[in-house]
Amino acid sequence: MSTEAQEGGVRRADLRRARARVVGVLVNVVRWAGNLGAALLVIHVVFTVAGANPDNGITQFVASCAETLALGFQDLFMPADPTLAVAVNYGVAALFWLIATSMAVRILHALA
Repeated sequence: MSTEAQEGGVRRADLRRARARVVGVLVNVVRWAGNLGAALLVIHVVFTVAGANPDNGITQFVASCAETLALGFQDLFMPADPTLAVAVNYGVAALFWLIATSMAVRILHALA
C-alpha cells in the first residue's frame, strides 16, 4: 500500500473521530437543554401544587421560564381547578420535552 493511501486512510479515520466528538458534544448539549426545560416545567408544577408564594422572585422566574417552555400546552386541558390545570398541562409539556429530547438524541446518534 502506498504512503499516500495510508495517509488518506488516517485522515478519514481522524475525520470520523472528530465528527463523532462533535456529535457527542451536540448530543450532550441537546440532552442537558431538554432535561433542563422539563425540570423547569416540573418545578413550576411543584411550586403551584405546593402553594408557593407567586410574588417570590424564584417562583416568578420559574413561572416565566415555564410559560415559554410550555409551547402552547398551557391551555390544552381546561379542568375547573386551576391548580389541576397547571399540573396537567405543564406536566404534559414536560413529557413532550423529554420525548422530543430523546428523539433528537437518537437522531444525532444515528448521524455519528
